Amino acid sequence: MSDEPLDNLDKRIIHSLQQDARKTSASDIAEQAGVSASTVRNRIRNLEEEDVLTGYHPEVNYEAASYQLQTLIVCTAPIPDRETLAREALEVPGVVAVREIMTGTENVHVEAIGSDSDDLSRIGRDLDELGLEVVDEDLIRNEYERTFHGFDVEHM
Repeated sequence: MSDEPLDNLDKRIIHSLQQDARKTSASDIAEQAGVSASTVRNRIRNLEEEDVLTGYHPEVNYEAASYQLQTLIVCTAPIPDRETLAREALEVPGVVAVREIMTGTENVHVEAIGSDSDDLSRIGRDLDELGLEVVDEDLIRNEYERTFHGFDVEHM
């Protein structure tokens, strides 16, 4: 990323896209910001090129898609191998997200999806075979997210 800080237009764009990237057009953002749609499109392209915006992901209701079990698998990885093992864990079928934790022994958190307990057991075995020690497994009931307030220029 460049050394230039994000200005209010960049923040407004990011905030709008975080709220609903699929239904938010450059024209919508431009109208709110008082700039042209082409300015917004150029800014989005620049934010993507600078790796500030790194992707657009759908929210999936796994239960509605017949995958009833969503779980958080807490693992321990040796510090020198943590990043490599975290990236390899993403290749395990059923794993949808992996987070590296900076401190502590429970330093890799794996989110996995399965249709039954056999799926989750296989995922746990696969993670173990990679070299991750499975410490805990927690079924996720609900998950709530919101946009980061630091990009909301309307309320600064």
